[in-house]
Amino acid sequence: MDWLIGPYEISMGALLLLTLPIHWFLTRDEPEKRIPLRSLPNEIKEKGYLWHISLYLLMFIYKAAIDHHNEPMKTKVGGYTHWIYYIEGNWTNYVQEFFLNDTLTNILSAHYLFIYLFMIWFSPMYYILSNDKDMADKAALNYFVIYLLSVPFYLFFNVEVTSSYIPGMDALLYHDSFTLSFFTANDPMDNAIPSLHIGLPVGLLIINRLHCRELGVKVKEWRHREFDIFIIVNILIYIFSIQYLGIHWIVDIIPGIGLAFITSYFVHQIQPKLRSENFSKINFILPNKKQLYSIVGVSFISTFLIFFIVIDGPGTSDDEPNYRLGLEDVNLETIEVHSLSNPVNVEVINVGEESVQLLLIKTSIAEKHAEKGIFDWEALSSKGELFSLSPKENTSFSVTTESIYDSYIILSKLKNHDSCSEFSDCEIMKNSVGEIRIITHYFDDELIWSAYIVSLPSFYIVGYVLGMGDKEIMGIKTS
Repeated sequence: MDWLIGPYEISMGALLLLTLPIHWFLTRDEPEKRIPLRSLPNEIKEKGYLWHISLYLLMFIYKAAIDHHNEPMKTKVGGYTHWIYYIEGNWTNYVQEFFLNDTLTNILSAHYLFIYLFMIWFSPMYYILSNDKDMADKAALNYFVIYLLSVPFYLFFNVEVTSSYIPGMDALLYHDSFTLSFFTANDPMDNAIPSLHIGLPVGLLIINRLHCRELGVKVKEWRHREFDIFIIVNILIYIFSIQYLGIHWIVDIIPGIGLAFITSYFVHQIQPKLRSENFSKINFILPNKKQLYSIVGVSFISTFLIFFIVIDGPGTSDDEPNYRLGLEDVNLETIEVHSLSNPVNVEVINVGEESVQLLLIKTSIAEKHAEKGIFDWEALSSKGELFSLSPKENTSFSVTTESIYDSYIILSKLKNHDSCSEFSDCEIMKNSVGEIRIITHYFDDELIWSAYIVSLPSFYIVGYVLGMGDKEIMGIKTS
């Protein structure tokens, strides 16, 4: 199906349309404290909110740079989805199968697409429109800092989404004609750890409580209590939806919450310094002696792990699959456009005991034959380049793109079995699992040093927080 507008346009449109109504509802008990919309430009100028806008523009550029590193680095760092699967197994698949229905899928897909973008935008806007400068600062910083913290995980600890690795798990959100192009262009599907859909709102909740403690008020008596409840409700929905939709592992939530704590403590300490008269002095973010030792220690350990354990380490083993397939599954690997003159060289190894088929096809063609996690393989197989791999066999091919809009994907599925003649044969077929390893070689696949450099802010922030005193951690001001 050809869509006139995509999920991003709909989400952004809904975001702009719903900002004021939701803000009015959440602040219905104190309308006198709202900033009138006509006064918003002056408020932004007088309160110095222009740096919030700059921060979000910087994040857009920064995320694009991180995403550019993601695929080329895989040849050196590999992935660790098999470790997470050993810990967790098929739990999320049980959740999906038990609750699976189209209505729930549509509701949770819309929520997933919209609320995360809305939370990023609405959190600082809510506080700006509520005339709370300090919390507006902290909400904007929360998004910026937690993403900085996640960068080393995204670049050096790749974990595929559950629907790419658990046999029988449908990618209800990703593999759909409405969302396929959007997600293949914007969402590296191996950035499962940490889950920022949990980490970002949890960080806001912790910041709220640190702020209330500093003010000497209880959260239930705070003027922004309704917004706090709004965040809690959406976190509860996300805990379920990220499993149901075939996206996150349960394990992903734990690092997300951990980063939320580090982010909130850092933001709570830094924000007053940003607003102080001494902001222009470089020492506003310099660590004390204890924090300096902590930063050096965190940086040393992280550097050792990256260069002596991760690079060319266990994640790069050719014996470990990065995609696993059940009998009716069709999995997807994205080929990114990094050069119009240099091809992407692809190597596929069948590391399992089942024969598999691969289909190299343009994304624009594949999206017309995807619906709620299911690809119509029969309709697609004649529209791309087909490969077959027997157990332990491998193949190589090159992908050349002619324009930045000319993107490709690789679809994979088990090779069709002959009809079973006995019940036991049918049961064996149902339990068949294909395992493949797809390795993509980009012309700019030596990005380790730049990836390490963009990870340094994360090491600094973690060390800075770990070196805080008890009073600072608890949100008590120190002289």
